[in-house]
Amino acid sequence: MPSPKTSSKNTSKASAVPPVHVAKAPIPRPVGKVAVAVVSKTPSTPAPRGKVKVVPFKTDEATGRPIIPDGYKPAADEEYMSALQLEYFRKRLLDWRADLVEESKQTIENLKDEVRDVGDEAERATRETENSLELRTRDRYRKLIGKIDSTLKRLEGGDYGYCADTGEEIGLERLEARLTAERTIDAQERWEHMQKQQGD
Repeated sequence: MPSPKTSSKNTSKASAVPPVHVAKAPIPRPVGKVAVAVVSKTPSTPAPRGKVKVVPFKTDEATGRPIIPDGYKPAADEEYMSALQLEYFRKRLLDWRADLVEESKQTIENLKDEVRDVGDEAERATRETENSLELRTRDRYRKLIGKIDSTLKRLEGGDYGYCADTGEEIGLERLEARLTAERTIDAQERWEHMQKQQGD
């Protein structure tokens, strides 16, 4: 009996089937404890602040305000805008205001004392120039006194030393140089730039 012939087509098809890949079993991992970091949403105690220098001072019983020690100057390692620092700046602002008021009074007295009937034309022109300068100086003092008054209100309201735009600390150095500063240097530059653009 003749043996059945195998078709060459079938063998070629069978050999063309790609081999099937069998997935390997997962490698067993060692069983043990797992560390999980747990962060509490509300800390039970406030975060400790950096160490700040405490300057001892006495308190005025009549006003309840700190009495500034002799030679005191605010330092960066103290608590920013502490009661002592605020009193230091308040006193400086009040002293500056008193000086300006006194100088303004002196300016008015100088203008009153001027002799109006000066015969010499050159002398009269000189006097008029001096009077104009005195009036401009008095106007400048008036504006500065207004600025000091608004700064004292900010100090009493608890806003002194902090930027009016960003709320950031203005910094002791800037406040020492410019007692009436309301903004940080960066915020002041942005504000001035914006004012200039609005003016243009």
